[in-house]
Amino acid sequence: MIHFTRTTSIAPGKVADALAFAGEMTEYLSSTYGQKMQLMMPVGGNPHRLCFYSSYESLGDMEKFQGRAMGDAKYLSILGKGAGIFIPGSVHDDIWKTV
Repeated sequence: MIHFTRTTSIAPGKVADALAFAGEMTEYLSSTYGQKMQLMMPVGGNPHRLCFYSSYESLGDMEKFQGRAMGDAKYLSILGKGAGIFIPGSVHDDIWKTV
């Protein structure tokens, strides 16, 4: 099993906008592709961060999903709504595997 996380820091004063954006994006991916994505916020540390989490059977499945999404005009339009909501350069991705 492959586990993907993407974390990012929310710009000052943009928490409500970030949660609305994240909700729209995760709902679209779930309803369009059947890809469940969880949205998480930290309990400690910097509270103005979001983490998007999803899991896949294999790296190949993750790559197929990401390729389909990046070719989807509606998804790219939703992504564009995130401009100005997050701090530039704060995105960090991790890919983990179950052992």
